[in-house]
Amino acid sequence: MQPRTHVTLEDVARAADVSLATASRALNGMRVTPQLRDRVLAAAAQLAYTPNAHARALAGASHRTVGVICHDVTDPYFAAVAGGVMRVAGANDLLVMLASTFRDPEREIAYVSMLRAERAPAILLIGSGFEDARWERAMEAELKPYLDGGGRVAVVSRHRSLKLDSVLPENRAGAAAMARALLELGHRRFAVLSGPRALTTVTDRLGGFRDELAAAGVTLDPAAVVEGPFTRDGGYQAMTELLARGLDATCVFALTDVMAIGAYAALRDHGLSVPGDVSVAGFDDIPIVRDLTPPLTTVALPLQQLGEKAMEMALTENTGRRRRILRMAGEVVVRASTAKLGA
Repeated sequence: MQPRTHVTLEDVARAADVSLATASRALNGMRVTPQLRDRVLAAAAQLAYTPNAHARALAGASHRTVGVICHDVTDPYFAAVAGGVMRVAGANDLLVMLASTFRDPEREIAYVSMLRAERAPAILLIGSGFEDARWERAMEAELKPYLDGGGRVAVVSRHRSLKLDSVLPENRAGAAAMARALLELGHRRFAVLSGPRALTTVTDRLGGFRDELAAAGVTLDPAAVVEGPFTRDGGYQAMTELLARGLDATCVFALTDVMAIGAYAALRDHGLSVPGDVSVAGFDDIPIVRDLTPPLTTVALPLQQLGEKAMEMALTENTGRRRRILRMAGEVVVRASTAKLGA
């Protein structure tokens, strides 16, 4: 029988019935229980798994390689932030190794484990943390020995319990500012297209928006908050679900611009216009939203600067004992996708 070709670490983890992180640690000689190590090594032997030769060749230059782990590099938000990271890395003659987790917390932990094994001098986590105590404990267990050994870590976005140097977009404040702007336009009935509630970004943006409405005496009906993936298709599906329920809102707030783009498509497919039938607002100000018809009202974040500042933070030694936090505010940009309602 011919051995399998292109066997991946994920294949080994599945065969051994362990997580990606555990498989990576076992294969790289890091600490796991003897029983788990035996299972992983047996699975690797059975599948004829061979670590990528090119990756091993690059390991010798790992001291010049920075690991960047994001949720989805195809998302324009992460692409823009990663662009900022690469600009600063290039200016410092560093190679960037970029990985997408597709919002899989186990995969994120596994990538950190792999970068530890490659002895990367710095790791950047770009994107929301998870509201998940188990994930937090596992990530802390990976990062603590890495930091103790002189590695550097910086994150973009909030990670609830991980005490790491952070560049924080003001998600809660930005969503609250959006609520005020929409209230000033006369809107009182809202719906929200939300990402997965396990993400801290969702917690902050939804909470800031809802609390600001409440402060103005406007209640956001929980049934008007529809959850979907933080993608164009997620926005399309969430908007379609709202329409199927019977949309009772004058304005839909999508927690990311890519979800708003999906909402535009769903509304168009149902014969509705923006903002003639319903106003739509987003969050992030990815470049494409200025070219939509109509251009999207959104909270503009300095996306490239988020990446630049995180990379600079990772390259600058923290001489104090406290974590460094840099907060970066967003600004509401009102465009033609939100109509002003009459008195």
